[in-house]
Amino acid sequence: MPEGAKIIMLGSFPPKEERWSMRFFYPNWINDMWRIVGHIFYGDRRHFEIKGEKRFDKERIVQFCTAKGIALYDTACEVRRLKDNASDKFLEVITPTDLSALLQQMPQCRAIVTTGQKATDVIVETFGCKKPAIGDMEPITLADGRCLHFWRMPSSSRAYPLALEKKADYYHKMFINELNCVS
Repeated sequence: MPEGAKIIMLGSFPPKEERWSMRFFYPNWINDMWRIVGHIFYGDRRHFEIKGEKRFDKERIVQFCTAKGIALYDTACEVRRLKDNASDKFLEVITPTDLSALLQQMPQCRAIVTTGQKATDVIVETFGCKKPAIGDMEPITLADGRCLHFWRMPSSSRAYPLALEKKADYYHKMFINELNCVS
């Protein structure tokens, strides 16, 4: 959570540690989040990969997120996996993250971005707001009166049946609107 973050991207919960390629958000090698971001910002889906290895470059990702003002967090602190896989469909949220408290620590944050259905459902339940269509946003008013944009993005999981380039189109629209740092 870099100081001065303008957006917070919220996923559901990471897969089992044995599937991680790094110790950071979206760690699964077959998850395309960092390929989507590389494609949008650098025109290179492999930008955040370590050449010749099946893992992402955590340091490069952290530097990028810090420079752009992108915070990352999970929508839950405690979950139960109902099946032995990473699917959100079989994920029960036991303890949701206290998102109101988290956002109070982020006075410059102007957007919440969910990266899948489970994370979206948690935001809707937490704030009692409308669920945006995939690729769109709805306004949320926090208890302190601050208004944020709530963006619903497609899952970056390869299990979500949409080509990387199509997913990148949705994310690109959000980044243009919230960060004004891509063309």
